[in-house]
Amino acid sequence: MTVIRPAIPADQPALVRLQSHLPEPSPGLLAGTLDETALTPATVLVSVEGTEPVGYLLAVPGDDTTYVAELVVAPDYRREGRAKALLSACAEDGSSLTVTVAPDNEAARTLYEACGFEKERRLPDFFDDGPALLYRRD
Repeated sequence: MTVIRPAIPADQPALVRLQSHLPEPSPGLLAGTLDETALTPATVLVSVEGTEPVGYLLAVPGDDTTYVAELVVAPDYRREGRAKALLSACAEDGSSLTVTVAPDNEAARTLYEACGFEKERRLPDFFDDGPALLYRRD
């Protein structure tokens, strides 16, 4: 069974290591979310093995959706359903989810499509190195 829980400040070193697997991480957003004194609506959920985070989802609420800003699982723990469990936990309140994905990131596109996300549109020049595809799940 995959355990999902809210991140705590003590998780930061593990989450920073996990974040290194992302092509365009947002270290400031992650740090601000874990700072108990910061006023941010963003949240981080973690997937743990024992007590160690091996995956996380960083979400930012919007007007009509929750934006999945970062989702990563350590390579040794992929294909165990952890990313799907993180997405499900993020949407427990019934909110819709959106995410942007690089068009050539086949693994991410396959995951989101398997989780019921549908491609809405292409966003030119979204990432530093090019476009993104916007996916949404209601």
